Amino acid sequence: MTVPLQYPIRGRRSSELAVSIEGAIREGRLEPGAPLPPVRGLAASLGISPATVAAAYRRLAARGLVTGQGRRGTRVSPRPPLGIPAPAPVAAHLRNLADGNPDAVLLPQLQPVLRNCGREPRLYGTERNHSALLAAAREQLTADGIPAEAIAIVGGALDGLERVLQANLRPGDRIAVEDPGYTAVFDLVGALGLAVEPMAVDDFGPEPESLAKALRTGVRAMVLTPRAQNPTGAALDEKRVRALRPILQAYPSVLLLEDDHAGPVAGVPALTLVPSHREHWAVVRSVSKSLGPDLRLAVLAGDATTIARVEGRQHIGTGWVSHVLQEAVARLSTDRRIEARLRAAASHYTARRADLIDALRRHGITAQGRSGFNVWVPVPDEQAAITGLAAAGWAVRAGERYRIKSPPAIRVTVSNLDPADARRLAKDLAALVAPAAHTRSA
Repeated sequence: MTVPLQYPIRGRRSSELAVSIEGAIREGRLEPGAPLPPVRGLAASLGISPATVAAAYRRLAARGLVTGQGRRGTRVSPRPPLGIPAPAPVAAHLRNLADGNPDAVLLPQLQPVLRNCGREPRLYGTERNHSALLAAAREQLTADGIPAEAIAIVGGALDGLERVLQANLRPGDRIAVEDPGYTAVFDLVGALGLAVEPMAVDDFGPEPESLAKALRTGVRAMVLTPRAQNPTGAALDEKRVRALRPILQAYPSVLLLEDDHAGPVAGVPALTLVPSHREHWAVVRSVSKSLGPDLRLAVLAGDATTIARVEGRQHIGTGWVSHVLQEAVARLSTDRRIEARLRAAASHYTARRADLIDALRRHGITAQGRSGFNVWVPVPDEQAAITGLAAAGWAVRAGERYRIKSPPAIRVTVSNLDPADARRLAKDLAALVAPAAHTRSA
């Protein structure tokens, strides 16, 4: 049976079909989430073998452009790894609580530091990493209980995650990820052709039973956010660490990857599941949330083999992270005035989260936000909440892109939300999702 096509797919070979479909995605004729024709239907329409179509779909899936979704068929990935038009910016008349940014007022001023960096030209053949940055990183990681014998410098948290996953996994391998979890992690593992196994998350990180279930499926790796989890703000505590470590110890060959993207501004102490003797592990700590998003740098600690693989691949590619950037981060990381500023920023974000969570609680709405910049608010209907809040002047993020199996919610970035606005937002949201509770509290 042939199927009508809303866009042209051309080719006789699997490679030609894959190129044709990729072009439709890149040009916007096939949007994220759009279904592809059934294999047999497309084969009949083009007069070719179903095996050829299936091979083309496998090519696209291995590159993260499409995903197989069982009875829903094959669909374009939510954010395929292609240069496609960016989504529309938040309307100027809306209060932007959707962007996930730190408060710019709390970030250190970079100009004074940058003026004193890079005075001596760095040439090919010099050491890849700045010695002062390595020393500062080792001191901080060791103080947080993270082994720091092997360290690499990478271009941000996601760059570190990608390099570690590429060094250890292959397309088709299974990986456990948090649910809800960070959209960019979902997109990255999809682009690498990895199969996802969700782990349910509560205020204290992955739930032990859910982690154990994921490990039993044969995952080769897991990605964990130890604090400031995006989008829920979950953070490990000592009790959860004690519960999770024995479960992981039963699977010593599973790669443990911790994404400590917020670092010192998370608002809770650093904790880790990594024991000093684990076979495969890595912890990536970015400076983008604490020192500024344009500082594309992260410290990557891990087992000696993983770090050697990452640096080896880095050596034949980009070579190194800019020494000017490394020197700037080293200076900022060892400046006591900056340390005080980061402690103040962490306190600010803690207060902002508490303001909104308390305001929502007074309207009968329970929300999550133990650390970081965001508060995760369960809602019965995401689109209705987004639309209704926009009508009231707020822009927040729909939870759909952050979820695999977890229920609907919205993400609110609170980094610059003052107490009065938190109360107003809570009232507006309550009118949409809990009108009875809103009426009682009015």
